[in-house]
Amino acid sequence: MSVLLVEDDPSIAIVITAALEQEGFTVTHCETLERRDQLLGEREFSALVTDVMLPDGDGIESLAVIGQEHPAMPVVIVSAQNTLDTAVRASDTGAFEYFPKPFDIDELVRTVRQAVGKRGLDNETPVEDQFGDGMPLVGRSQAMQAVFRMISRVLRNDLTVLILGESGTGKELVAEAIHELGDRRTGPFVAVNTAAIPAELIESELFGHEKGAFTGAVSRHIGKFEQAAGGTLFLDEIGDMPMQAQTRLLRALQSGTIRRVGGREEVRLDARIIAATNKDLKPQIAAGLFREDLFYRLNVVPITMPPLRERPEDIEALTRHFLNLAAREGLPRRTLGEDAAELLSRQPWRGNVRELRNFVYRLALLARDNQIDAAAVNDLFEAEPGDNTSHPDREIDLDSAVRSWLDANRPEPGNIHAQAVAAVERPLFAAILAQTGGNQIRAASLLGINRNTLRKRLNDLELDPDAFAGRH
Repeated sequence: MSVLLVEDDPSIAIVITAALEQEGFTVTHCETLERRDQLLGEREFSALVTDVMLPDGDGIESLAVIGQEHPAMPVVIVSAQNTLDTAVRASDTGAFEYFPKPFDIDELVRTVRQAVGKRGLDNETPVEDQFGDGMPLVGRSQAMQAVFRMISRVLRNDLTVLILGESGTGKELVAEAIHELGDRRTGPFVAVNTAAIPAELIESELFGHEKGAFTGAVSRHIGKFEQAAGGTLFLDEIGDMPMQAQTRLLRALQSGTIRRVGGREEVRLDARIIAATNKDLKPQIAAGLFREDLFYRLNVVPITMPPLRERPEDIEALTRHFLNLAAREGLPRRTLGEDAAELLSRQPWRGNVRELRNFVYRLALLARDNQIDAAAVNDLFEAEPGDNTSHPDREIDLDSAVRSWLDANRPEPGNIHAQAVAAVERPLFAAILAQTGGNQIRAASLLGINRNTLRKRLNDLELDPDAFAGRH
């Protein structure tokens, strides 16, 4: 693992070099931007550690170009210019981390190790495998880069994270990445789907129970909170948690302690809390189905997973990853033709990355030739007449879509209209932004609403117009 260090202060360079080499890194040191660019042109590095103020220029200004030329190389910035402007500029480059001088050398080394080893961005690890198998957190799209930046910002703290996004976008993978890359990685990662537990059992599952607490409680049961001690507790589908359990969860988060069902002992919590939901919680709050105070307690650091249709530029890399993964699992090894990649990138993929993964596995199994072309993709679409979610030429039946949404979500009576509008509004606004390349004036005109109204709704829906730039 090789690191390029760009630092014109000899004493700081010596300290950083010695600390990195002690951890097994090979360090190449230079003092100028000119020499940096020369070295980057000669060979690849696992990471770049750079100062800002250098003898021949600003070390941040050219990082955007370096990011385009070396997209797999993480950048760590150190600077004595400890201003908000410098921190913001460093963040805007997509740098893995920014350290103001003076900094903790152990923390710097740990960050470089995480950037290279945990994110899988060294020369030996393809980008498709950044976060392992399954539905990888992979993407060069602006939307996914924003997710990566948010993940990097919560690794060295225990702030509560709320992951938002549609089903199949990889919310649990984000939770796993935060755990595996963070300081709690040596502890357990405990995941619980709150929607899959019967309402009468959820408190026992989360908080545990004492012997005799209720009929059938023949022994003490340790709940998920205690099981996650020293690690991370991931509460999936938090929007479906019963109100009584929400109240107990809020009390636990506020006090930092829990009490087992039927018990008197207060047990102190020692777990990072990450929650996730595929629902818009604001209509849930308005309908009285989700506690507003719990929402604000969980929503300390929100991370929104973009649906796959909003990042079509990532579909080809995902497809190639899944083809490789399928081959490792015993399916025929296939390659992806350019026409097939282009066709797959045009699909809406309403089931998101999960739907794409399953489709690619079927392609690997059923394709006649080793190279998958557009004809093979279309053949598989046509072989699935009951699935109208992905084929670009099929007419979309909005009536059926509404009925399917009602069946799948079972919204509470008395608030169906508000929940339906909320479910439609976000994908509608996202589609218009994609069509206009993020131009808010054109988007407001197409929607027939005031631009200020559009801006407010985009903020409420957590949609960033800049993420759609250049798509139309």
